[in-house]
This record gives sequence, structure tokens and C-alpha cells, in this order.
Amino acid sequence: MTRASVIALSHGGGPMPAMGDPSHKDIVKSLKRRLPEILKLNTPERPQAIILITAHWSERNPTVSNGEKPKLFYDYYGFPPEAYKLQYDAPGSPAIAKEVVDALKSAGLKPQTDSQRGWDHGVFIPMLLIHPAADIPIIQLSVLSSESPTTHYEMGKALRPLRDRNVAIIGSGFASFHNLRLMFSGALNDPTFRARHTDWNKAVTEGVSEPDAKLRQKKLEDWRSWPMANECHPPSAGEHFMPLLVCAGAGGDGAAGSYVDEFMGLDIHSYYWT
Repeated sequence: MTRASVIALSHGGGPMPAMGDPSHKDIVKSLKRRLPEILKLNTPERPQAIILITAHWSERNPTVSNGEKPKLFYDYYGFPPEAYKLQYDAPGSPAIAKEVVDALKSAGLKPQTDSQRGWDHGVFIPMLLIHPAADIPIIQLSVLSSESPTTHYEMGKALRPLRDRNVAIIGSGFASFHNLRLMFSGALNDPTFRARHTDWNKAVTEGVSEPDAKLRQKKLEDWRSWPMANECHPPSAGEHFMPLLVCAGAGGDGAAGSYVDEFMGLDIHSYYWT
């Protein structure tokens, strides 16, 4: 059985990647070209299902979508009408959702299921670009409102064995930067901000790239102490970093690969394990 990949991708802003926004051109290019290759989508080894951890769903306990045919949840506001007509018709998988629940329970977590919540834009926007054929089942998984780095990493460790059943794991967030107040204030144009943001990216990459999974966990548990952490992800608003923590736990031993996209003048890093 093929061992499926883990990817912590950068999903961009709202529906804009799927609407041809010029500022997202690098992100769109990666979603369309890099991700299908990492996931082996165009080969006989393509995943039988995808677990997708989304930054746009925070719950007290890890919550798993287990519907057979989830609808879409257009959880963005103020965009053109066509943004609310986007469709992604991939199936869910109650059977694999149960495997996800069982795996999380085996790690001492208290997972819940939700058969009604639709796939939010952290799921369907990147998947529209990664795999428009929409014929691979998706299981949506929440992050935790506690933002506990240890628990998120343990979630990933619990999901790791599913990779050996050729179930891929995708974390959909924006680990390099997610602070809307700073983004719209013009601060990103300040050269000193960009220099400090480079220091942040170096710290994240150093932590994520640690090949020893136990040492990686220790490093990532301390991510709030890294330079620029609270500017890139304000306190109690770190949900866009959480999918990376889950993916880092699912990656197991071995160095992560990475790639960089340009977005609003910033280097936006994404990470993967194969």
C-alpha cells in the first residue's frame, strides 16, 4: 500500500485564489501544480481519501465531518456573487471518518462528529485548484479552540497510521502570516517588518524541518516564544498556525520538504512530508 503524503498548505484569502486574484498568483500556481505532484494525484498511487484540517473550524474537541455528501459553507462575506456559486462536489466518507474518530480516541482525545456542517472555504477553495475532478473523498477535521500545540501535535500523531492506508493529510491554513489588522494597515510595506518576518519564517522552518519527530514536537510546543510569533498570529488568534502543528505530528520521522510563495510582498512557506 502506498504511504500517502502530508501537506500543510497556504490557502490564501477567502475565495480569492479561485477567482483569479493577481495577488494570489504564486499560491494558485502551487495549488494547481505542486500539490497534485506531492499528492501523486495523476498516478495510480493517488490517495484513496483526504483528511483535511481546516483553520476555519475551531471546536473544543476535535470534530470530524462524517456526512456522505457535504454541502459547501460559504464562510466569507462581501465578495462578488460568483464567489457564492462555486461548487466542489467530492464525496465524504462516513467509513473513513469513523477511522479518524477511532484513531483520535486511541490517543486519549475526545473526538466528536458532525454530519451537517458544510465544507468551509479552507477546504473547498484549495481543493478546487488542487483536484477539480472532485472524485476523492474528503473528511473535514476541526482545529481546537484551546490552540494547544501539544494536543494538535498529538492529533497528527494519532492520524499518522492512516497514511499507510493511503489516506493523505492536508492542513489548510496560513502558517507564515495571519494578522488581518496588520495586513490592512499597510505594515507589510515596511522593510523592517519584512526583515523581522524573515526571522519568523526561519524559526518556523527550523522547527518544522527537525527530522526527529520527538524533537520536532518539543520545538513546536514553544512556537509562541519565536520572534514575531504574536505579530504573525495574534494571541488567541493562532488558528491558521494550528493545521501545521497537526501535519507536523502526522509527518513522523524525517525532514520536511517546503516551498515558498510570494503574497503581498511576503514569503509564505508551506511544508510537506512524503
